Amino acid sequence: MNDLEELSKPEHFWKYFQAISEIPRCSGNEEHIRAFIKEQCERLGYHTQIDDVGNLIAFPNLDDQKINKIVILQSHMDMVCEKNKAISHNFQKDPLNLEIIEYRGEKWLTAKGTTLGADNGVGIAFSLALLEALFNNDLTIQKPIIKVLFTVEEEKGLTGAFNIDPTFLRGDYLLNLDSEEDDTFTIGCAGGINTTGLIRLSYQKINEDSRRLRPIRLAISGLKGGHSGVDINKGRANAIKIISKILWKGNDQYHIYLTSLTGGNLPNAIPREAEALFYVEENSVDNVFSLLEQTKTEIELGISKVEPNMNIEFSEVEDMQKQKIFSQKITDKLLHLLYVMPNGPISYHSKNRDLVYTSTNLASIRMDSDILTIITSQRSLHEISKTIIQEKIIALFELADLDLEITHKGGYPGWQPNFDSELLKIAKNSYLNLFKEEPNVQTIHAGLETGIMKEKAPNLEMISLGPTVLGGHSPDEKLRINSVAKIWSLLIDLVQNIR
Repeated sequence: MNDLEELSKPEHFWKYFQAISEIPRCSGNEEHIRAFIKEQCERLGYHTQIDDVGNLIAFPNLDDQKINKIVILQSHMDMVCEKNKAISHNFQKDPLNLEIIEYRGEKWLTAKGTTLGADNGVGIAFSLALLEALFNNDLTIQKPIIKVLFTVEEEKGLTGAFNIDPTFLRGDYLLNLDSEEDDTFTIGCAGGINTTGLIRLSYQKINEDSRRLRPIRLAISGLKGGHSGVDINKGRANAIKIISKILWKGNDQYHIYLTSLTGGNLPNAIPREAEALFYVEENSVDNVFSLLEQTKTEIELGISKVEPNMNIEFSEVEDMQKQKIFSQKITDKLLHLLYVMPNGPISYHSKNRDLVYTSTNLASIRMDSDILTIITSQRSLHEISKTIIQEKIIALFELADLDLEITHKGGYPGWQPNFDSELLKIAKNSYLNLFKEEPNVQTIHAGLETGIMKEKAPNLEMISLGPTVLGGHSPDEKLRINSVAKIWSLLIDLVQNIR
């Protein structure tokens, strides 16, 4: 790690955040971070329990449970593990390389070339810091009983929330610590589902006697990416949509022979990179390169203000061994499908034009043997609207007339806002008293564990809060350092005012 001396207040928070940044915790690999959290909670006088799926809850002696309110501080243990291609980093064993940077005239914490894991490392750190402050008598809370809950695989299908032991949700109030704007309380979220097409590929061999083919590599990189929910309305480019447009135009005007196509990574991230390998007939090379250059210029003119670091590269590949190429039917129909596949906001809320109502994200394409997998994700504030856009994606897959299987994964409910919540009133009063202004209250276009937990515990009042984080789910992720102290003071005041 770099010099992090500026990370001083609140002391307990930064101690824990730096400690957990040393521990690998990609989705599905939470055993080490869970062991650390368990050890710390027990050291601080709390009992711990782990359910069948790996969620952990810590709680004090509950002799006064019938008298006092129970407040659950909730966060998730896993993080999105994304890195820039040029970075050598093994998320299974390497610690994050934290550094402080200047951005917008302020100090921010980031990680060199990788995601930072502030989503949701800040929640873990706040929870443990609060327990430590109580243990050391730095903080006194008279009334509510504090539980801390840590879930698994939030970033990979909300697995922990779906399979949580219902007894873990026994309480009156839940403070989800997974929001990313320090002046905003989140009180509702969109539901979502992933729709995947698995296409069985058919190939043809390159016949050297009938044609002379030249291999070309096309690559898209340098895009901002980001979260496919909260960032979907920011005009950010999708690497798969860009490469699909270029390939479609090339195939439409000059026949191309596709041999591989990949892009994106996670269902909940906007694809930042994509790559294709294909052949063109030797007598078409110059014309194809001219078309690629022309299309590149058109794309750059359209999105350069939003994506100033976008890089579209194409070149002949030297010494590439001859490979199988997709059949002509596969190439044509696949490129048609990807070119017309909807992506981005589908509709906005009728009463709030800044709030996306329904969206879809063309998230990733990967190849494994003879199967090409296309993953999309749909979100909506309304269950019926979510179903409609999902059905349209299914219809489009089927119209492509390919040998495919369609699967669904990760369907989760939305969280309907309650503007009359007692917990929200307490939180708004704390914010107003501390900062002399009203907080924002929002519903977000992203899936939160709270939506699932609310379905399992309907009487549990919830809000979500957290410090300011930008660039989530990408190597640009950064945490505004000053906002940590702000949320710490808010969290303390809020729980102290619960009676």
